Amino acid sequence: QLSVELTKFKESRPWMYDFDSQSLQQVLKNLKRAYDNHFNPKMRAGFPVFKTKKSTKQSFRIPQRVVVEDGKVYVPKIGWIKIRQSRIIDGETKSATFKRTATGRWFVILVSEFELTECLPKVKPDQVHGGDLGLNTYLTLSDGVEVSAPKFYRRHAQKLKNAQQKVCRRVKGSRNRAKSVAAVAKVHERISNLRSNFAHQLTHGLVEKYPALCLEDLSIKGRVKTKLAKSMLDAAFGETVRQWKYKSLWNNKHAVQVDRFFPSTKLCNECGYKNYNLTLSDREWDCPSC
Repeated sequence: QLSVELTKFKESRPWMYDFDSQSLQQVLKNLKRAYDNHFNPKMRAGFPVFKTKKSTKQSFRIPQRVVVEDGKVYVPKIGWIKIRQSRIIDGETKSATFKRTATGRWFVILVSEFELTECLPKVKPDQVHGGDLGLNTYLTLSDGVEVSAPKFYRRHAQKLKNAQQKVCRRVKGSRNRAKSVAAVAKVHERISNLRSNFAHQLTHGLVEKYPALCLEDLSIKGRVKTKLAKSMLDAAFGETVRQWKYKSLWNNKHAVQVDRFFPSTKLCNECGYKNYNLTLSDREWDCPSC
């Protein structure tokens, strides 16, 4: 019904024909998804609200007819635009989302379809490794490899503080304040890019090196509610685990998340004896059984 009303709405406003028809229809689909999320029995989202056109972050989606060739992307109703392509596109392109960040940079995210093998190859027991996530040491693996925590937000805290102080000294509505706000957004974007790059490099190395890897299932939502909230959000364990899972699936590698209540620390790695007398201060113990 809304699609029919949109067609009639365009007849009295010829300037709307300057936009791609599918991108306008996609807005209605996004609205429907927002209402479905709100009226879901689990109440996954709040009631949809209007977004201000003055927001620094903008985006639109085109479900079809977006082509990438020779370092250019074809946008319907606009034409060919030069892009800096980060990787080769594999498979058939399904849809494209164009978004602008707070710093004014435009990105195009392409969705492509390709086939995956259904069965994973078998691995030997000595090829299976485990890892433990932490705040001081980001990742500790069973073969002795340790990855230190980068702590990007804390490293840029002073720079971010100086940029935010400049915003407070500017007059609201002035151009200088807008420039200061853009400087703050640039620091935040730098932190986000560093964190994303770290996660991609780490997960790529794990998938390339280990045929089968087991990581713990952290309760991230629970730890965010504690005094470790800033450190947990800075570490971005959820994003790292997400990338590790889909990259393992793409490369036919085993990715297993161990239940958080599994007593891996209390079990002997040789005979499987379970030690019930361990405390948090015990870092090493000798098995009384073997």
